[in-house]
Amino acid sequence: MARFQFLTGFQSQFQRVAYTLLMLLLLHRLTAVDAYYGQNPWEVTDWSNSHATFYGDQTGSITMGGACGYGNLWWRGYGLNTAALSNALFNNGMTCGACFEIKCDISNCAYSMQWCYPNNPSVIVTATNNCPPNWAKPSDNGGWCNPPRTHFDLSMVMFQQMAPTVAGIIPVKYRRVPCARTGGLKFTLDGNPWFNLVLIWNVAGGGDVANMQIKGDKTNWYTMSRNWGQYWECPVNFTGQKLSFMVTLCNGQVRVVTDLTSQIWYNGQSYEALTNF
Repeated sequence: MARFQFLTGFQSQFQRVAYTLLMLLLLHRLTAVDAYYGQNPWEVTDWSNSHATFYGDQTGSITMGGACGYGNLWWRGYGLNTAALSNALFNNGMTCGACFEIKCDISNCAYSMQWCYPNNPSVIVTATNNCPPNWAKPSDNGGWCNPPRTHFDLSMVMFQQMAPTVAGIIPVKYRRVPCARTGGLKFTLDGNPWFNLVLIWNVAGGGDVANMQIKGDKTNWYTMSRNWGQYWECPVNFTGQKLSFMVTLCNGQVRVVTDLTSQIWYNGQSYEALTNF
């Protein structure tokens, strides 16, 4: 009986030790992953490794529109200082409007030393589009935007500031930076009286909107749902009411825009707030 209790106690102790070792190993692996990836790839503020290509020509016509919903990027004030992000950075559209600083990684290899300009200038771009995966090609040979890769597909003009287009693809360093904008937050109203669709743009600071609420002067606040990109929707009829908005960025900052419109407002028009981030 004593021998059985000893063996049972030994096995129980062995199981506890084994469990502890397993948890330590798992913790070590998680710590190693955290150390490698740091923050979410779209949030990094320290220089991180990635690659960049370009799409379109010098006119940038093909970069207009895009998966963030901004439409004509010249009208929105973004111009050609833009990038399409791989899914690892795009984060289902939540990164739309965020700003990144990008420069050649001239320490990477002989390839970058060959093509990157020696003064190693950096560019600052706004996320305005998505670079979708190309499953027909391997990730290291044409499928540059395949998960889990981080990748920037730049306008040609932005790429040319770092390297000649003949380079095709270059290793880069990137980091998140605050967005500098002129003027206040801007809202373009769309939809119909029973389906409000609002595009928010010209967002300074963090740039990426995580949540938006809408209020009429005769209603409470309603939380809007992301329709796509930076288009937000709310199925409430606000006809004849002044509209107010509460905007929350992914970094937690909040701005309340009170009475953005008068009681008479029109879909298809844009309105500018007196505040920004």
